[in-house]
Amino acid sequence: MRDVKPLLLNSDFPAIHRGRLSTLQMNLGYLCNLSCTHCHVNAGPNRTELMSRETMQIALQFAAKNKIQYLDLTGGSPEMNPDFRWLVTEARKQGLHVMDRCNPTILVEPGYEGTAEFLAGQQVEVIASLPCYMEDNVDAQRGKGVFTASIDALQKLNALGYAQKDSGLILNLVFNPQGMALPAPQLELETAYRVFLGEHFDLQFNQLFTITNMPIQRFGAVLHAQGQFDEYLNLLKQSYQAANLKHVMCKTLLSVDWQGYVYDCDFNQMLEIPLTGSVTHLSQLLEEMPEDLPIEVADHCYGCTAGQGSSCTGVLS
Repeated sequence: MRDVKPLLLNSDFPAIHRGRLSTLQMNLGYLCNLSCTHCHVNAGPNRTELMSRETMQIALQFAAKNKIQYLDLTGGSPEMNPDFRWLVTEARKQGLHVMDRCNPTILVEPGYEGTAEFLAGQQVEVIASLPCYMEDNVDAQRGKGVFTASIDALQKLNALGYAQKDSGLILNLVFNPQGMALPAPQLELETAYRVFLGEHFDLQFNQLFTITNMPIQRFGAVLHAQGQFDEYLNLLKQSYQAANLKHVMCKTLLSVDWQGYVYDCDFNQMLEIPLTGSVTHLSQLLEEMPEDLPIEVADHCYGCTAGQGSSCTGVLS
């Protein structure tokens, strides 16, 4: 797979700095039951990288010391980490709001029975990837049969109370564009999702998050192989909106990889661009997490600031 990092580093992206930290995003490993074409992690069934319980314990200590509000769990499929349930249980004991960035098919995968019930019991917010509401588009991006399995899993979450009035159980969906395009307006897409999924599957959700595809890892390599890398990067740059700089997620989020090393965001993690440019382990920040640090930027940052903007919770503007 082509390493596109050298194509991104000579960047004119504006300098930005960190603000008050509120979210700790933990990548629990690159193991996943799917291998999606848009995946910026290059996750898949053959990946073996998994976060240890020891690293999870350090993260919980860091969260307590820094009064973190949100624990954002991602992967791969974070539920495939053997210590996933332990981490969620301990985080909830600390009063953390836990978010699970869930590939919904894992909830109906053999060996993961009871995962949906566990999430509901711990009042975990589920952020489920469903890159389109049309079956053909989802299966083209994620694999044959993924749409049907995803719908089954989401219906299961609904049955457990997710997205139901007064349940307190939040179910958000995530949209990714097909190929070289920015997402359509989030509110318009959310309405289309709500109508189609409601009419055809009696499916309910709270919000739809639209996320721009990043030209890194698997997606970046595919663009390069097809001779479209520069074209896509130019689209991101031409769509840049300076107002989005105020709201980029890296100002309030710290990303932790499966070994415990820290980055400004998940995308920098995948490009191996460490916090402040030097390799730092989370354990080194237990005494102090400085504020107003400069954020490491490169051309992929245009993906977060193009058009409506893009973050782990959808649009920025």
